[in-house]
Amino acid sequence: MQTSTFIDQPIKKAENRTKYYLRKFFQRKTAVIAAVIILIFLFFAIFGPQIAPFDPSLPDYDNLYGAPDAVHWFGTDEFGRDVLSRLLVGTRNSLGVSLASVLIGAAIGTFLGVLAGYYGGIIDSVVMRGSDILFAMPDILLAIAIVAIIGPGIINVVIAVAVFTIPSFARIMRSATLSVKSSLYVEAARSIGCKNSRILWVHIFPSTIQSMIVNFTMRIGTAILAAASLSFLGYGAKVDEPDWGAMLSSGRNYLDIAPHLVYFPGLLIFIAVLAFNLLGDGLRDTLDPKLK
Repeated sequence: MQTSTFIDQPIKKAENRTKYYLRKFFQRKTAVIAAVIILIFLFFAIFGPQIAPFDPSLPDYDNLYGAPDAVHWFGTDEFGRDVLSRLLVGTRNSLGVSLASVLIGAAIGTFLGVLAGYYGGIIDSVVMRGSDILFAMPDILLAIAIVAIIGPGIINVVIAVAVFTIPSFARIMRSATLSVKSSLYVEAARSIGCKNSRILWVHIFPSTIQSMIVNFTMRIGTAILAAASLSFLGYGAKVDEPDWGAMLSSGRNYLDIAPHLVYFPGLLIFIAVLAFNLLGDGLRDTLDPKLK
């Protein structure tokens, strides 16, 4: 009976901590609204092709540059294709590229940052100097340079955006690791002979994951903007593909006669970036123990 009680105590503490963080998060109304908007976008990314009212690639030459109306809520484009349907289907492309690139950048940057913070020395110098070099160039210019070298395409956009995402995670995770590695429980694990790999990923990494989550959320907004910019410049999705940036690029040619071709893709990009940034702010306020 005593053993069962002893085992249940950490579980109860974890449940109480989870409830505390959830209650703290739901007190931030702006972050909650942002989370709901992001869930809606994720729903569109998953089920967009199923809920699109029209075939996004089907032209209607009798309704070119159609203004928004009761049938085509967001109007039609230069080929008579329904803009709303293309935006819904394009959500998968736009969010998928951003999420994939940030996941790759977060994995590599977190690994390098934790190693640099724990071992220091030459590893720390190499990782930080490499990060400084990448930080020296603006994100979008670095992404354009990478895509110009390796060629256009969705996969190459993911690689380019992932590359400029790496240094931010490396620096943040290095700082978090430095603040944790001198903790008493880490010293205790080291004194009883735990391997460095176990200390790193079992004792140190879980204590730094809060910083990673916050940065991950906020970097998605930057990635959406960068991916849309690359598609706008012709380095990402093809012009005829349903993609927010590509739609914005093709729509600018008809701004005088069909401004809705620019307004709606631009509005979705703005809302998505803003939502992820607000959610990141809310998570930071929720997970930071210094903020009550």
